[in-house]
Amino acid sequence: MKVILGKKLNMAQVFAADGTVVPVTLVQAGPCTVTEVKETSIALGFGKGKDVAKAQLGAWKELGAFAEVREFRADKADVKRGDVIDVTAFTIGDHVDVTGTSKGHGFQGVVKRHKFAGGPASHGHKDNLRMPGSIGAGGVQRVFKGMRMAGRMGNDRVTVKNLEVVAIDAGKGTLAIKGAIPGPMGALIMIRGREGKTIWVN
Repeated sequence: MKVILGKKLNMAQVFAADGTVVPVTLVQAGPCTVTEVKETSIALGFGKGKDVAKAQLGAWKELGAFAEVREFRADKADVKRGDVIDVTAFTIGDHVDVTGTSKGHGFQGVVKRHKFAGGPASHGHKDNLRMPGSIGAGGVQRVFKGMRMAGRMGNDRVTVKNLEVVAIDAGKGTLAIKGAIPGPMGALIMIRGREGKTIWVN
């Protein structure tokens, strides 16, 4: 089972053997400590934590304090409490699913949020260029759920599937993953291999 927590660093590019330029995202992956092993899941701790609740310190005990802890569902975990997982768990060519929180853009209108075209700029349409326009029939006296309107944009949990591990730097503890992954620089990233039936819990 290949799972790890990491921090998004930045995007870069590497050259393949045939000279092709491959865009990659660098992730500071691990080291992660297994804090708990259950029948169907494991929990990983990542980073040094401060101002941690006493209850958590009591549960982790000799393992230390962690900045982030996430739980992964795994039917048959081949690890035990206290084990350390780092980038050596992965190999070049592995395909992984990457989960993170997308960048938040605040409250946005329909033109930016849903790519609406807006209204005409002339012929009696004053100040109507970026308005949403009609939202449909009014007889029901309410707005249907899912209506495309202005609102909070971004800051959503996003999973990008089937990305390829292009390069591994065991010395620096970094993974180079082909393509873009969600979140800003420094965001928490969850990575899991695509073998088996491992799925996320939280």
